[in-house]
Amino acid sequence: MNSSRLIPCLVGIVSLLFLGACGRSAPEAAKKDTGPVNVKVARVSTRSIQRSVEGVGTLFPYDEAIISAEADGPLEQVNADLGDSVTQGQILARISDEEARYLVAQQEAQLRQALERLGLTNEKDRLKDVREAPDVRRAKADLFEVEVRYRRTRELVDQGIGPKSDLDQAQARYQSVQAAYDQTMNQTRNLVQEVERYKASLDFQRKKLRDTTVRAPFAAFVKDRQAVVGAYVKANSPLFTLVKIDPIRLRVEVPERMAPWVKLGQRAEVSVEAFAGRKFEGKVWRISPTVDQTKRTFVVEALIQNNRNELKPGSYARARLDTDKVESIRVVPTEAILYVLGTNKSYVVKKDDSIDVRDVKLGERFSRETEITEGLNEGEVVAVSGLSRLDAGSKVKIIVTETN
Repeated sequence: MNSSRLIPCLVGIVSLLFLGACGRSAPEAAKKDTGPVNVKVARVSTRSIQRSVEGVGTLFPYDEAIISAEADGPLEQVNADLGDSVTQGQILARISDEEARYLVAQQEAQLRQALERLGLTNEKDRLKDVREAPDVRRAKADLFEVEVRYRRTRELVDQGIGPKSDLDQAQARYQSVQAAYDQTMNQTRNLVQEVERYKASLDFQRKKLRDTTVRAPFAAFVKDRQAVVGAYVKANSPLFTLVKIDPIRLRVEVPERMAPWVKLGQRAEVSVEAFAGRKFEGKVWRISPTVDQTKRTFVVEALIQNNRNELKPGSYARARLDTDKVESIRVVPTEAILYVLGTNKSYVVKKDDSIDVRDVKLGERFSRETEITEGLNEGEVVAVSGLSRLDAGSKVKIIVTETN
């Protein structure tokens, strides 16, 4: 290459390198010359708070029952389906009662027959004395007649008027009728017991007849229906699943360290995702006596009013339990905390207006403040603005001091 051409090229390259170096150094110089960062600050303060317990749990029905058939037979009628509201005693289904009615009629006939032998007409009547039964009265009359004849014959024989054979015959007759009377008494006692057995059997058959009508044991909603008209069901065959959801239960797992804070009757404020912004009121009514050894938690159950049936069992809900635990805590404005690479940091302004970066541990969060459990001391000044521009040793200029 010609030397006259090479020299201008070298000059151009050197010029570009010089300009590039100048371009890199200009921002660095500007950064060093920016001066202290203007920040707002606040002091770490203390305040007394009433502790609360927060947790996420699951809603459960107040009561849930599987309604099963108590009699055998084909289903003739089904009156409820999924989602229906039923009242206590409402008829849910009917099973054919033809066979049950025949058995009841048979038992009633047997009972009437036995009652008539005792001289009774109503199944509620009771025989106060077995000697008042018709058979016993008849046997007693026969015994009285034979006894009179026996005594008369004995008097005649004693006077020498009648033959002794007549006395022997009268005595044998008297003893025979006496035995018949005793036997009638025993038979009547057995009949009284038989009547009681017939009554019990009749009551059982009447129950079986009533069991052909399936009723709701309490006011509830139908969660599931297995009953189908025409299907033959047996005793214990499930027909419906009913749930009572007013009130509704919420079960929350609470850390064991909070056990002294939670007590029966405490107010519970509940929120669910389906009703954002709304709060449902309840109270603690059950506390588990044991701790789960794997989770180190125990179960607290709150009872929540649900008269509009808006809350549904199985849903997740967040609960806040007000306790009587009062503590003194350190707080800073929430703006004084910056989350950086997995840790929460606060920027303490020292007396020489330089920054000391602290890792902090957080406690409970409030509307505008956050509890500091570790990392800051009461009275220290922390920056609440421009945190992303600060680092350890940065110089700051306080423009506003906020009060907590």
